[in-house]
This record gives sequence, structure tokens and C-alpha cells, in this order.
Amino acid sequence: MTQSRLGDILCVSQDTVSLWEKGKSIPSADQVIRLCKIFGVSADYLLGLSDY
Repeated sequence: MTQSRLGDILCVSQDTVSLWEKGKSIPSADQVIRLCKIFGVSADYLLGLSDY
């Protein structure tokens, strides 16, 4: 999935997604929940707290 497409789904810009990936910004709690649903993973996994 491209940054642009993910941004469209989450109603944020591609630049925002890029900043998340670079660790220069963090998504809100609501956005984390949506990301978990989109990618089918737990919040712990998404946040690097578990292997899955």
C-alpha cells in the first residue's frame, strides 16, 4: 500500500504518513486503532511491543 493510499483511507496527507514512518511524528490513538484494523494486527504489534 502506498503512503498516498493509506493517507486517503485515514484522511491525512501522504506527508503525514511519511513522518510516521520516519518516526518524526506519531499517529493519534484513533489512527492507531484504524491502522490495526486496516492491517489486521494488534496495537501491541503495531507499536513494537510484541511479535504479533
